[in-house]
Amino acid sequence: MERNTRQRAAIREAIAQAERPLLPQEVLQAARQQAPGLGIATVYRNLKALVAEGELSAVQLPGENPRFELAGCKHHHHFQCTQCQRVFDVHACPGDLSRMAPQGFVVEDHELTLYGRCAECAARARRSPGAATPRHLSR
Repeated sequence: MERNTRQRAAIREAIAQAERPLLPQEVLQAARQQAPGLGIATVYRNLKALVAEGELSAVQLPGENPRFELAGCKHHHHFQCTQCQRVFDVHACPGDLSRMAPQGFVVEDHELTLYGRCAECAARARRSPGAATPRHLSR
């Protein structure tokens, strides 16, 4: 039985409006616009329930906490900005990758993540060169 609370509706709306996968903290910040008293525990509880009910999908990038997006999207990939760490949908696919697998192997699925700067961070870097070294390169 689905509980359709004001908080759950705010969480769904936050993810739908973002049009990109969100971390639970990002969901909290956006959903508080409609449900000011919303807490992080409620967000986690509802994200788990919405995934179990098939309304949301978890996006798991290597070494990252899961992000959440609306379920039912056709096959797509993701782009992670190396500056702001936000993740965006990529609605293109290189297609059949079986030719890249070792001989005799059978590819059954694939995930592809592109890394670089999002449009906002790239524009910021153009305005102030030298101040936008990606985190992984500044070590």
